[in-house]
Amino acid sequence: MKKITVFTLMLAGIAVLGQKVSDYKYISVPEKLKDFENKEPYGLEALLAKGLAGKKYIVVQTLKDWPAEAKDNPCSVGYANVSDNSSILKNKVLFEIKDCNQKVIFSAKGASNIKSFKEGFQDALKEAIVAVPVSNPVEIVQTVKTEPVSVPSENKSETAPSSSVSENKSEKYTNGKLDLQKIQVDASQFILAESGSSVPFAVFKASSKRDVFRVKLRDGSSTIGYFENGNIVIDMPQSGGDFTKEVFSGK
Repeated sequence: MKKITVFTLMLAGIAVLGQKVSDYKYISVPEKLKDFENKEPYGLEALLAKGLAGKKYIVVQTLKDWPAEAKDNPCSVGYANVSDNSSILKNKVLFEIKDCNQKVIFSAKGASNIKSFKEGFQDALKEAIVAVPVSNPVEIVQTVKTEPVSVPSENKSETAPSSSVSENKSEKYTNGKLDLQKIQVDASQFILAESGSSVPFAVFKASSKRDVFRVKLRDGSSTIGYFENGNIVIDMPQSGGDFTKEVFSGK
């Protein structure tokens, strides 16, 4: 074994973990809230965007419209969602904002006695938005530092840094059904994001094995992913404990 030094890009300064929602400048709001996508238009997406803007956040939606600052650092964006939390007697919502690792950084509930679904859900969401603190964004500083990495010297193909980041130059991937954009967060983490969605499709974090990643899917489930012949492969968990191989090819 011998040691070589490689340069890796590390996030320093203020860490994303432990941040408050008020630390964020950008909040992503979905074009259509999943719990309400098959129901009549209630106008909750527009109401949510307006409410967050009133709290001094910059609201972003489709990925193609994100400002460069947000695209360069998707973990500086909070991801909003509103769930139907109704009871028999009341229209209720659960409003959450998550970070790029699917950790809830803000949560509030709202309820309304208004029986009409449209007016009732809007009234409940307004109540939840009241609890959102005003944006007071902090700066996330990026610095570069060096650190030694141990690699085997016996096999020349393994003496070079991993190709998982440097050689996969395509930023767009598809499995024939979904078109996703690969966004590199730092040297050990990237996300696959679907245009129009406020939550990343998958968050990849480096494991102890080269080119193999711990993956958190947007439904909260955990699995593994890896690079194979220039493709990104995810072991998708199925009911009953089985897994299927989902292959995303570079476009």
